[in-house]
Amino acid sequence: MFRADMLDRLVADELQVDLGGAVIGHRIIVLEQTRSTNDAISQGANANSKEGLVVFAEHQTAGRGQRGNRWESTTGKGLWFSILLRPGIELASSPQLTTWAAEAISSAIQNEFSLTPAIKPPNDVQIDGRKIAGVLVEMRAQEKTTHLAIAGIGVNVNQSREDFPKELKSRAISLAMALGKPVDRQSFAIALLRELDRTYRARFPRKG
Repeated sequence: MFRADMLDRLVADELQVDLGGAVIGHRIIVLEQTRSTNDAISQGANANSKEGLVVFAEHQTAGRGQRGNRWESTTGKGLWFSILLRPGIELASSPQLTTWAAEAISSAIQNEFSLTPAIKPPNDVQIDGRKIAGVLVEMRAQEKTTHLAIAGIGVNVNQSREDFPKELKSRAISLAMALGKPVDRQSFAIALLRELDRTYRARFPRKG
């Protein structure tokens, strides 16, 4: 139903233009493949890294979720990305970021498609009781500056039921499956990043 050759491609420059003035998305990188987008950011992040960098991957070879679970990221059919953040909170407060991201994903889906997602704490977003998105937040302590946080997000967009492994077919869903038609990933990526940026700035106001 949702053929791979019909899929759109993510274009970093076009995403950045549409997100002009945002904190989240001021710089966007799209990788064809990486182990995980969280790892891609973590390997290059340091005390001087500016928050708001977003790294997408068309495919992850070792995407992961909570408790070490593997995240299935079918090539070109979802949004797999991570955001570098400096939220000004303590390490023990990192669950606040998971809640923020899950709520923003849920809101973006509802606003764009009139679907009714539900959040299954701590980090899953579901439609009709099946997982459509997940969040993995990792924080790193920094001396003499605000701690770094990496928020990893995966959203199933254009998968068909056959794209999921046997053990996930009854527990996973995509936007295309819920809507009965393919979704423009680039357009939804922009809408999702705008919602993440708006709610992040409201919930974790920048100091100074």
